[in-house]
Amino acid sequence: MAQTEEKIVFQRPHSLARFVTNYCPGCTHGIVNRLVAEVIDELDIEGKTIGISPVGCSVMMYNFFNCDMIEAAHGRAPAVATGVKRVNPDNVVFAYQGDGDLASIGMAETVHAATRGEKITIIFINNAIYGMTGGQMAPTSLPNQVTQTSPYGRDVSTAGYPVRVCELLSSLDGVAYLERVTVDSPKNIRKAKKAIKKAFQNQIDGIGYSLVEVVSTCPTNWGMTPTQAFDWMRENMLPYYPLGVYKDVVAEGYANAAEAAAARAAECPIAMADNPMLAELPNKRKVQDAMNKAQGGAQ
Repeated sequence: MAQTEEKIVFQRPHSLARFVTNYCPGCTHGIVNRLVAEVIDELDIEGKTIGISPVGCSVMMYNFFNCDMIEAAHGRAPAVATGVKRVNPDNVVFAYQGDGDLASIGMAETVHAATRGEKITIIFINNAIYGMTGGQMAPTSLPNQVTQTSPYGRDVSTAGYPVRVCELLSSLDGVAYLERVTVDSPKNIRKAKKAIKKAFQNQIDGIGYSLVEVVSTCPTNWGMTPTQAFDWMRENMLPYYPLGVYKDVVAEGYANAAEAAAARAAECPIAMADNPMLAELPNKRKVQDAMNKAQGGAQ
């Protein structure tokens, strides 16, 4: 009998280490970790990638990837990523953070890294709860959601409303790309991978700060089975955190975040006067159109 050649169609990404993770059964961190590793492999950047581990359920992520990794203090991953990227501008730097890490103790680092337009990639896991520390209310916990520190449900009159991170960051000029995805089905997993790959490619191309928010589940702290958790997420989280692209300067016709920011500032004389950034913009058409419009309106 003639031998037939076998073709590998599915295997562990090389960037994903052979290590037993600490994630709970049904947790979506494992899916997202794999997607990041697949993207690193496909872009052939493992040798130049530096990842920043957060504090949270993915605190031990430095064991899960074969690229260089750095552990950051709670919430400081964007600050660490900023330092690494500025010292090593040719490397690809990403931070992987949960909602407690990114949107609570690390909110200042998140906002300021974004508004500075740091050329880093952020993978943000939003499961609406503090996972590693036992299930306390997080900045993203939903109104009336029961947690360990809101046993009667989140009371917005005292705890305030949840933080919608993509919507919040979309107003900042330094941001190049924001997209919210989920990984509850094969179709959505493929969309999530596409978004993650775009966020990494944006960094490689020098377009600017990119963040992908992954709406996720926490079966253990929600007190549900994995299947129940996905159902609850679809019924409650996705209406409050709609999926989609929240900012994409390339899709708007700009070469990068700096060019888009210059166009938005065209009507501000002090912002445009002797702006050294203008000389570096690869595509000045939209910026010049905005400036001409502003000058015409001032006459």
